[in-house]
Amino acid sequence: MRSKLSAWDRSLFQRVAERHWPGGDRVLPALSRSANHGVLWFAVAAGAAVVGRRPARRAALRGVASLAVASATVNTIGKRSVRRVRPLTDAVPLVRQLSRQPFTTSFPSGHSASAVAFTTGVMLENRSWGLALAPLAAAVCFSRVYTGVHYPGDVVAGALLGAGAAFAVRGVAPTRSQLAPPARPRADAPALPGGRGLVVVANSGSGQRAAAAPRPDPVELLRSALPHAEIVSWGDDAGESRRPLSAALEEAAARAAELGGALGVHGGDGTVNAAAGAALRHGLPLAVLPGGTHNHFAYDLGIESVADACRAMEAGEAVAVDVTRFGRGCFLNTFSLGAYPDLVRVRERWAPRIGAWPAGLLAAVHILRTARPVRLRVDGRERRLWMLFAGNCTYHGLGLAPVRRHDLADGVLDVRMVHGGRLARTRLLAAALTGGLRHSPVLRTARVRKLHIGAVGPGAHLAYDGEVAPAPEELTLTKVNEALVVYRVPDE
Repeated sequence: MRSKLSAWDRSLFQRVAERHWPGGDRVLPALSRSANHGVLWFAVAAGAAVVGRRPARRAALRGVASLAVASATVNTIGKRSVRRVRPLTDAVPLVRQLSRQPFTTSFPSGHSASAVAFTTGVMLENRSWGLALAPLAAAVCFSRVYTGVHYPGDVVAGALLGAGAAFAVRGVAPTRSQLAPPARPRADAPALPGGRGLVVVANSGSGQRAAAAPRPDPVELLRSALPHAEIVSWGDDAGESRRPLSAALEEAAARAAELGGALGVHGGDGTVNAAAGAALRHGLPLAVLPGGTHNHFAYDLGIESVADACRAMEAGEAVAVDVTRFGRGCFLNTFSLGAYPDLVRVRERWAPRIGAWPAGLLAAVHILRTARPVRLRVDGRERRLWMLFAGNCTYHGLGLAPVRRHDLADGVLDVRMVHGGRLARTRLLAAALTGGLRHSPVLRTARVRKLHIGAVGPGAHLAYDGEVAPAPEELTLTKVNEALVVYRVPDE
């Protein structure tokens, strides 16, 4: 049986070599070379990270992780266990052959494993994007036979290994569709087909981009997706920058209450925060349509696009989520004092010129060099801190890198404090690099329902849901359980 398969493999290789493939001589050898060391796929991932939004970056990261596992498996196990000699290239036209022939063994094809691993990883995160990449991956696989460096069986084995690597990565790091829908418990909210009964405030100035980057018109986008909704445009592009956002939201909420519908908001986390206050005051459910730079609250609800929000409203799928109040304000995501508010201010100043992500990176470097600890009294105890972080519900992710919440109604504040002291920043960085951040004496964590902060010095600022404001001398963070009803993507 093995000899028959080998004979069939060699025969198919010969047939590919002898056949004329129009256009192949110009395209396939170059494509094969571009995939050396995964360069082609790393370039695709980098492009998605730079140009795309969070779903694209997540799919690219999964693709790269799958490629890394596949490549490591091929080079450490595959090539060493089956030492198959490369095909003879006598029958392959010289124009097709690679200028530098591989010197490793033939089975399995590493290029095919990487191509299929990356594409399958992307597809597991987003089916449409994976299908779009599939022809490119198939072309890379075929190019390895076309250029005479692999038998078809090598390519098939590499492809199977690559797909297996992608599924192995998914087993360790589940895709978003595998995770239980975030937030509980379910709550009553009206179904709004086509946006009927919905009043939306669209912040046209929301979302940070480079100055030259084109910005789609959010109002036109919303009118197309929600033909029966009433849409109020607010912001610089709407020519209403002098009118407070709070006033526009209050009027929209009052109108939604008259219609017996819901308040909608299109913007980033700061805009959503303001809309949440209006929805709470009028007893309305809130529909979040992501339109900002980060959209953390929307993503934790499983809403990554306007289309997702429309599906939620169409089905009337909603949940009750916690809110944390402080003074006259509230927050849905995070609150912080210390270095982070300064980072936000620097990032906001630089973002219009260079874009949000580069500005965030440079601002972090700047703050790491220039920040100084602040003195606070936390629950009656004097502390010297680099930063105080409080999350509305428990965030997953170690240390100062909160990633995602799986429950938006767990009734607790996720508190993390970085103590200021001798070499505190160096010790914190060393702990992060060595994996000991959870046990670092520099970092203290707690889960509480209320947090009192006092003795805040003059000139200090606080940040909440991406917004920055002067900090009062004293304030108390208080959880309000299941206070806000929001639409959520329905279960599949």
